[in-house]
Amino acid sequence: MRRGTCLTTFGLMTAMLVGLAQAQEGLKPIEIKLPKPVFIGTPKNIPPGTTVEKETGKPRPPFMAPEGTTNVAAKKPVTSSCQEPIIGDLELVTDGDKEATDGSYVELPPGLQHVQLDLKADYSIYAIVVWHYHMDPRVYRDVVVQVADDADFISNVRTLFNNDHDNSAGLGIGKEREYFDTYEGRLIDAKGIKTRYVRLYSKGSTANDRNHYIEVEVYGKPTK
Repeated sequence: MRRGTCLTTFGLMTAMLVGLAQAQEGLKPIEIKLPKPVFIGTPKNIPPGTTVEKETGKPRPPFMAPEGTTNVAAKKPVTSSCQEPIIGDLELVTDGDKEATDGSYVELPPGLQHVQLDLKADYSIYAIVVWHYHMDPRVYRDVVVQVADDADFISNVRTLFNNDHDNSAGLGIGKEREYFDTYEGRLIDAKGIKTRYVRLYSKGSTANDRNHYIEVEVYGKPTK
């Protein structure tokens, strides 16, 4: 009993110290407004040929970032590898609508495609959240997220996420796992990196060979 009590006390003290350190650093949970879930539960059938991670069945824990961090991608310009999507307009990617409904998403052609956000200024970014398509359980292939200092992605290109395990996208072999798209979106830790341009790649999904984006949010603060 005493050992268990000591462990419990140690755990509480650790949590308090972590909380105190975060408060001293001015860290607070970022507020991510989530859409309504359409499918519930963990998909039972893992698609063959994927490296998909197992779902925990638990809500995503809060993401801590410096006080004053907001979605700096809201209503910002969006370009793409395909300027005439099959369905929807590129403005939908940053319009704030994350619901799994018709008229809320952009559909791009088969093959490796990307959408690109111009934040219109340099920001220190802490998290990127992307919703591809969460009307049904599916895994998007070759999801790669990069940032750069220029619109052509030549200067200071940095990769923040890459789950292309065989370099089929030609952007390098990634270490991250594939995942099921859900109403929570995929949160990518950007670690305060400074940038203006954000580009997100994909190469079809386990549902079909086309590419979809419902919403992309970028949480950051203006650089000083």
